[in-house]
Amino acid sequence: MCGKAFGGCHGRRYARGEWFGRHGGRGFDHMRGGRGRVFDQGDLRFVILRLIAEKPRHGYEIIKDIEERLAGSYSPSPGVIYPTLTLLEELGYTTVTASQGGKKLYAMTAEGEAALAANRALVDAIFARIGEISAAHGGGPSPQLVRAMQNLRLALRLRLARGPLSEAESAAIVAALDAAAVTVERT
Repeated sequence: MCGKAFGGCHGRRYARGEWFGRHGGRGFDHMRGGRGRVFDQGDLRFVILRLIAEKPRHGYEIIKDIEERLAGSYSPSPGVIYPTLTLLEELGYTTVTASQGGKKLYAMTAEGEAALAANRALVDAIFARIGEISAAHGGGPSPQLVRAMQNLRLALRLRLARGPLSEAESAAIVAALDAAAVTVERT
């Protein structure tokens, strides 16, 4: 993590087709007083702590939870989440245990609970802002649905780029796409 403890980087994030950064871009200017950032300096550590307080989590789960809470409008990068998790561990706010597949499972410590309690008003304000952002960007397709659509499009593009399809390959792809279309129409 760059900058001061919990300070974060002032780089840009790319989410939902728009640049988000400290020095411009559209982003959440309407929600954040023109600053164009999802979280203020140090906010993310409290978001992560509160999520871990709800239940022990892996880093990937934290990323996905934040993305879902923000209605898919922002997804923090692993390059932001994992250094913050390391910092929280170093501060004694979380403990780490290895779980299935060697993944790190982060759990809250008494020190972490005390830090959350001492900053309850700030944490509540951050999550209220997350709720506002979610409401402003909600109503669209879920992040999982958007990801699945993008995966299908990419898979088709990559397969077609490898060269011409045989009759059998073409028929198999057409059948799979038609079956998917029927399933989507029936839901």
